Amino acid sequence: MTWLHHIIGPDDGSATIAQFCARAVILFLYGILCIRIAGRRTFSNLSALDLIVALVVGSNISRAMTGKAPFVGTLAATLVLVILHRLVALATVRSNWLALFVKGRPAVLVRDGEIDGKAMLRHGISKEDLIEGMRMEQVAHLNEVALATMERGGKISIIRKTRPARPPV
Repeated sequence: MTWLHHIIGPDDGSATIAQFCARAVILFLYGILCIRIAGRRTFSNLSALDLIVALVVGSNISRAMTGKAPFVGTLAATLVLVILHRLVALATVRSNWLALFVKGRPAVLVRDGEIDGKAMLRHGISKEDLIEGMRMEQVAHLNEVALATMERGGKISIIRKTRPARPPV
């Protein structure tokens, strides 16, 4: 491993510019590897678990780049975390109880145009948050909403009321 330490420099922050650049290249490729192992959803639709993993991976890579943490040990621990995340994600596909524990369950915020104030309060959703979610779904008025749900990933999804069919002219 002395060849690696020669390329990346010491872990005390005193690496040369070339060694920091080598760290950047290695960590860039390592980041791509982590994304490929963890799966695209880890860094796109962030659930609470996905967000924690993304933050820790980013923090670890940052510390490894600046030499504030041992390079190889930090990469090994980060890889273990990413693999563990992937295994938990795969297990939640097969186990409903584990999925409920890790991801939670969706919460109905509006049913047939009526706001469920208790659900909104329980999940920390303000009326302004709900209205923003409605705008994102191009819904202008609460009376157009058949169902509004805060999904497990935190996004508010809206199902419009069906409009009655127009009689033929």
